[in-house]
Amino acid sequence: MRIKSSAFKHTETISSKYTCDGDDISPPLKIEEVPEEAKSLVLIVDDPDAPVGIWTHWTVWNINPKIEKIEEDSVPEGAVEGMTNFGSTGYGGPCPPGGEHRYFFKLYALDSKLELDPLTEADELEEAMDKHIIEKAELVGLYER
Repeated sequence: MRIKSSAFKHTETISSKYTCDGDDISPPLKIEEVPEEAKSLVLIVDDPDAPVGIWTHWTVWNINPKIEKIEEDSVPEGAVEGMTNFGSTGYGGPCPPGGEHRYFFKLYALDSKLELDPLTEADELEEAMDKHIIEKAELVGLYER
């Protein structure tokens, strides 16, 4: 399984358009080679370099495993967005307080769908999907203010 973006390559700089310095919208994502047995996908975007620890920028679950792309500034039909460390649901782009930070776009293929409240935070999401992960893919983008 793979996750890519036309907006940035793995371990390269994310365009400011997708950050708090620009339009603060989610970048386009391309999904490839999802295992046939997957029942749903989960996307978690976080920054492990934040001064307070891992900062969650976006969580989306129950993504249709047949999907091939997530368009810029959109959420796949039927998917659920969860809480971020910004205190709301939805995408919150890179906005580091200083220095270069890494942003991990982590895609998980699960053997089931998840019955979770949209107010679910990343740690609860990770706990709920723990025993259901079939495969994982990762895309890392960099950003410095």
